[in-house]
Amino acid sequence: MCGISGIINHKDAGSLILKMTDAQAHRGPDAKGIYANEVDALGHNRLSIIDLSESGNQPLYSADKRYVIIFNGEVYNYTELKIKLKEHYHFVTQTDTEVVLAAWLIWGSKCLNEFIGMFAFAIWDTQEKKLFAARDRFGVKPFHYSIVNNTFLFASEIKAIHATGLLSREANEEIWATYFCNGLYDFNQQTFWNNIYKLPAGHQLIWENNKLIISNWYNITDRLKADTRKQEEIEVELLYLLEDAVRLRFRADVPVGVCLSGGLDSSLLLALIQKVKGKDFPIHAFTFYTGDEKYDELPWVQQMIKDSAVIHHACKLTVDEIPRLAKKISHHMDEPYGGIPTLGMSKVFEKSAELGVKVLLDGNGMDEGWGGYDYYQKANTVDFTRGPVQGSSKVLSIENCLTDWFKNKTIKPPKAQYHSDPVINLQLRDLLMSKIPRSMRFADRNSMAYSIELREPFLDHRIIELGLNQPLENKIRNGKGKYLVRKIAQQLIPTQVGEAPKRAVQTPQREWLANELSNWAKTLINSAESNDWFKPNSLQTEFDAYQKEMPDNSFYIWQMINAALSLNRDEQIS
Repeated sequence: MCGISGIINHKDAGSLILKMTDAQAHRGPDAKGIYANEVDALGHNRLSIIDLSESGNQPLYSADKRYVIIFNGEVYNYTELKIKLKEHYHFVTQTDTEVVLAAWLIWGSKCLNEFIGMFAFAIWDTQEKKLFAARDRFGVKPFHYSIVNNTFLFASEIKAIHATGLLSREANEEIWATYFCNGLYDFNQQTFWNNIYKLPAGHQLIWENNKLIISNWYNITDRLKADTRKQEEIEVELLYLLEDAVRLRFRADVPVGVCLSGGLDSSLLLALIQKVKGKDFPIHAFTFYTGDEKYDELPWVQQMIKDSAVIHHACKLTVDEIPRLAKKISHHMDEPYGGIPTLGMSKVFEKSAELGVKVLLDGNGMDEGWGGYDYYQKANTVDFTRGPVQGSSKVLSIENCLTDWFKNKTIKPPKAQYHSDPVINLQLRDLLMSKIPRSMRFADRNSMAYSIELREPFLDHRIIELGLNQPLENKIRNGKGKYLVRKIAQQLIPTQVGEAPKRAVQTPQREWLANELSNWAKTLINSAESNDWFKPNSLQTEFDAYQKEMPDNSFYIWQMINAALSLNRDEQIS
């Protein structure tokens, strides 16, 4: 996992690329590499995970020096692909990066279909002056770009593009308005900043002769086909894929740990690790907690690790840390993020980095792939134009605080129509324009803030596709989602853990904002209110009402805080 950046067709490319790599130094503190000619440059910040030698540094060149690749992520099946390719290509490193370059040289863009992994990479043709870039199927790894006066810029993070000074940091008011009114973010190619875009997940691009061509190389709807096999056959395949996904994601030349909450998915992930690596495998597991028993999941975690060789680290998030962490993570996110639970996860990454565990496995993706969210059982009633707020009976927003001219900038997202089956359609909504795009951004920026590589076994496309293709009874049964996943879990994890009710990742955010953090929140909200997007004193009025009424949803209060942290930025980050 690294940081990539590039600037094509600019007279100062060689000097500007240094600013871009400096802005992303946290993504790859182990080495920095530059390719530059008179007007084009590529930059790479390396986090050494596979082949720790200098031969793994990037940019990496083809044997004839014509092609240059910069790569972020991991292609986990690189060993198997290398065997296929070695008859046609002479390998000189042990990296997956060289496998990606070789696969592209031999198979062209069709190589992308062969990759199991997470990636964003760019290949520059020094002869034809042509850039090819691609992003993984579910957008686990980021790729941002901008075009300024026939100059093409791209980077893993938005801040690297802004660091060039070629475009100012101006808010994209349509995206901000949609976020405030509908609670949506990461739902299309636009970002919260003008003239900076995301390459969509499962897409590739070509930049040549000052023209940009974007196309999708992975269309998940083309992979959908009703699975009519017997349930027993499907269970066998699912268990195999789960084990294989975990096995592949242990390929690393550095220590690998796991994020462990008390929920079904992370508990199953640990059980699969123990099945693949052995019950006595001494893996480091990390859990964040706040000291509030209404929200903490440590009792379930203790049940899961009882009588095992797990080396457990309980990482406490205290209320007095919130102001510092909120500022730090806002800087790394570049865009609004999910609140105090995200800060709780930052404590996990901080501890992991401290211990030198550079890779962590996480449990994202199973709910979307296998129908785990409660609202899948009411799929026909879901409002696709609003962002889902877990654990809340109310949809609150700060829409009434917005001035009319700003509110009118709100984009009405198209109602996602991916599939005729309402549950599958909702799963695809969450995978392509809602849950996964935003959670992958949160996870990437949060982990990379501490130079930690986060891997997502349950987002393996083979597991997701298998889940989408199942009949409803294999996903939802007896009022519970992930039926077949639970059936497998019953064999591997304690009953108390497997049968516990589904819980959203929660913290005392609601209480802390109203009480211990109220002065901090009010100060930030007051600074946000100076923006002419908001009616005078409206945000403070909403916050005062929040303190008195304590509704079950604090998301709209965090929206105000996000606005203050993002718009009124002080770049001194501790």
